[in-house]
Amino acid sequence: MPTGFCATRAFLAGCVTISVSFLLAPAAAAQPADTVADPAVPPVQVATPGNDNADPAAVAACGQFAEVLDSTATYYGDFADSLEAFAAVDYSDPAVESSNVVGRTALRQGAGVAMSAANTPGLTPAVAEPMRQWSVDATKLLIKMGLRGGRDTLNSTADEMNNDAIAAQQACAAAGTHA
Repeated sequence: MPTGFCATRAFLAGCVTISVSFLLAPAAAAQPADTVADPAVPPVQVATPGNDNADPAAVAACGQFAEVLDSTATYYGDFADSLEAFAAVDYSDPAVESSNVVGRTALRQGAGVAMSAANTPGLTPAVAEPMRQWSVDATKLLIKMGLRGGRDTLNSTADEMNNDAIAAQQACAAAGTHA
């Protein structure tokens, strides 16, 4: 488990994403003990969490947003982990420099995809707004990383992004799908 404050924030965002996915997953029923599964019958594929009445625009947008959260959390987490090796942030270290570039690239691409998802035709404002705000905060974070910001400023923006992600995930759940 990551040990630093920045890394912990990224790790917590991933945990929230996974937890929400489990909460939205359909309940599974065990096969009765007195029946035996036929080995000739292939296993049944279980659908992704959601329901049949989910808003199609929300399903599309929230699916895109979920992918963005996964990728950006990974790459920003790598950057945050690289910072933890130093008492003071050392952007000249090759590991920090490299993960900074990769993390900023992921945030830049993620911000674009999140904004595109938020602009999905027919998407309700309740779902779109937290995605837009996440995109704005991702852009703010990548700028701070490019300007070689300190831990406190990076952490405050990462906190804002986590709050935006939670709000988007809750809005997606209310629309009958997941992010």
